Amino acid sequence: MKLYIKNMVCNRCKTTVKTELDKLNLAYASVELGEVTIKKKLTSIQQKILYSALLAHGFELINSTKNSLIENLKRAIFDLVMYSDENLKTSYMDFLSLEVNDNFIPLNILFSEIEGITIEKYIIKQKVDLVKELLGNNNLDITEIAVKMHYSNVAHLSGEFKSITGLTPSHFRQLRHISYKNQAISL
Repeated sequence: MKLYIKNMVCNRCKTTVKTELDKLNLAYASVELGEVTIKKKLTSIQQKILYSALLAHGFELINSTKNSLIENLKRAIFDLVMYSDENLKTSYMDFLSLEVNDNFIPLNILFSEIEGITIEKYIIKQKVDLVKELLGNNNLDITEIAVKMHYSNVAHLSGEFKSITGLTPSHFRQLRHISYKNQAISL
């Protein structure tokens, strides 16, 4: 039996869902982003208990086909942003349409209705979140991060980063460095 879970966007989410399934003694075959394969069909009571347990962590069981489509789209965006080390030979719009086997325009309208944000802005937000992580890791300079994240140049990365965070990447890195320094001193 497949269950679809809203708001699973990282490996930590998978771990949290696995922990909740284990607590409830629900045997599962696999836990992927947005999707869990349960070995036995859940009773309505088990489903309600699981719903409450997941909701406590910000997740939500999905019953609707539309929500399932949105979760598949978010998973495709996550994979695109996190794991794509090569430049796309096509646009995001075409890539995502192929990934979820649907036309982009209705997808974007549906995505906006359910998530309250366009797919383009969601992709930018996901990219900026990853850039924040890369900035915290001082191994890469901003130019290297721009290349890794497929920005055309540092100015483009900086513009999107500032539109989301209100800070430039350099200022964000400085603040993060100061924050870590202060934490180390207080220990």
